[in-house]
Amino acid sequence: MKHARGFYRNLSRILNLVEKMSLNEAKRIAAHRAVNEWVQNDTAIGIGSGSTVVFAVERLAERMKSENLNVACVPTSFQARQLIIEQIGRAFNLDRNPQLDVAIDGADELGDQYKKGIPVEVTPMAYVPIKQHIQKCFGGGLKLRMAVAKAGPCVTDNGNFILDWEFANEKIYNWPEVNRDLLMIPGVVETGLFVNMATKAYFGMSDGQVRTQERNA
Repeated sequence: MKHARGFYRNLSRILNLVEKMSLNEAKRIAAHRAVNEWVQNDTAIGIGSGSTVVFAVERLAERMKSENLNVACVPTSFQARQLIIEQIGRAFNLDRNPQLDVAIDGADELGDQYKKGIPVEVTPMAYVPIKQHIQKCFGGGLKLRMAVAKAGPCVTDNGNFILDWEFANEKIYNWPEVNRDLLMIPGVVETGLFVNMATKAYFGMSDGQVRTQERNA
């Protein structure tokens, strides 16, 4: 019986590892496809944050070396900056490159209605009234995101807090209006909504293919 329990525990670990590897491979092929299609010589590229961007920078570094491309990589976060420096050697900023030719970033969801929570970046001194205002006006609940490796709240690169908004799933939201109203609240810096910003999305599939979706004109 002990051997059986050990077998199923090991099997569970193996299946979790395979699932994780499959997800990473899907992110890799999607990110590589996006870099192949959008990155050209003598361009300024915005680099977002998150796990998918790791593979985008990986492919970008490969192309810059093999094709001798001249590309200015502008990071959106400290994480992205470190990644660019490690893979490519140099990161630029918006002072030198205020106009970007393309930006590459990952997304948790795509569509008109979302199921996951939405992060809202806020100034620390205003997070309590902002939290109460959003709950009153839009429903759902908001929690202050806490740090993992230290005590206290998570602090952004700009020194702000993040409120994670778990909205009411049964309610239909007009997200362009919600995003506009959220950004009008004093103390709200930015939201995790990217309304009408993405030109094209890439999805890595389990069969190794990449499915794309373009924004309607």
